Amino acid sequence: MHAFELEDFFERLDTGLSATAFQDTLRTRLSGTIDTEFYHFEQPAPGLIDSKIDNLFDPRLTLFLDAQIGSHIYFFTQSRLDRGFDPSDHGAQVRLDEYALRITPWDDGRFTLQVGKFGTVVGNFVPRHLSWDNPFINAPLVYENITAVSDKAAPDSPRDFARSFEANAKYEFNPVIWGPSYASGISFSGRLGRFDYAAEMKNSSLSSRPESWNATETDFDHPSFNARLGFRPNQMWNFGVSVSDGAYFRTEAERTLPRGRDIGDFRELVFGQDASFAWHHLQLWAEVYEARFQVPRVGDADTFAYYFEAKYKFTPQFFGALRWNQQLFGTVSNGAGGNIRWSQNLGRVDIAAGYRFTPHTQLKLQYSFQHETTGPRDDNHLFAAQFTVRF
Repeated sequence: MHAFELEDFFERLDTGLSATAFQDTLRTRLSGTIDTEFYHFEQPAPGLIDSKIDNLFDPRLTLFLDAQIGSHIYFFTQSRLDRGFDPSDHGAQVRLDEYALRITPWDDGRFTLQVGKFGTVVGNFVPRHLSWDNPFINAPLVYENITAVSDKAAPDSPRDFARSFEANAKYEFNPVIWGPSYASGISFSGRLGRFDYAAEMKNSSLSSRPESWNATETDFDHPSFNARLGFRPNQMWNFGVSVSDGAYFRTEAERTLPRGRDIGDFRELVFGQDASFAWHHLQLWAEVYEARFQVPRVGDADTFAYYFEAKYKFTPQFFGALRWNQQLFGTVSNGAGGNIRWSQNLGRVDIAAGYRFTPHTQLKLQYSFQHETTGPRDDNHLFAAQFTVRF
């Protein structure tokens, strides 16, 4: 009885948060999710978790506003009330994470123009990264593993670069891709037969931190250019190739660069491949990335990262998921005639189970084991739970 009453409440709420005007030419809808997350881990905190304590409670309210004008103009926003873009023990804050205007001139979807602040077109993770769609609580390793590259200051020497990274000060450094990369810019995309394409110009690189994504914080003096070409041979398979080229330093790093050089001289170059498969109750995803950071006084710092992910629906309500991640790092000069690995190689396995009590409520449990395969070989065990209410 209570379940029927709850569903009736959500149906009435959905009706109350939707509106039409001008003979249904304008349609708007307000929706959202309430995520309650709990993490238990070992120090230093793994990935992009920013906490000095081992047990972290991280609630989040996300609101989406969608507006459709006719059949060719669409506008959307995403705003959040939480403790930080990434899980943290900081105080509450309110942000506008996404806002964009999308224009599709033709009904067949051959071309779409989008302007605003929105997730990157690179890869296949971003379209399913929100809590209701992601079978896991966190992102794949390549989207959250902090490396020795810093966007705030250039290293003084090869030796300084190889030894500069400190796990306790990891927010001074960057991953290859920072989450969904909600940078500001313009994109065009479309579908032509079995092919789909997307390209974008953004104000900051894939590795840039959330503070850099706002156009008021980072302008377009050194834009990033990203693109993806996809191929769908049938309804089950989807393949894609992505490329990215962008300057990764923030403005404050300019004073630390070699004399006569500027931010645009040092790039993050990324080449990616992705694939997905869906058949009955089984879904598979994979991404492979080769990335290069051009580091002042050091040279090219290369890394290779990939993951394989599977989700299986045992019943209409219960699913399980398994993901294997790995990131490997190349070597750079140590400044003394030898070479040194510029970050530690990592492997991580993620295991998750989820249960949808109703079309509006979902519980996920996850265990992750991360292992440094080089260096000090530090292990980290992560236990996480996430309860989501969607409205």
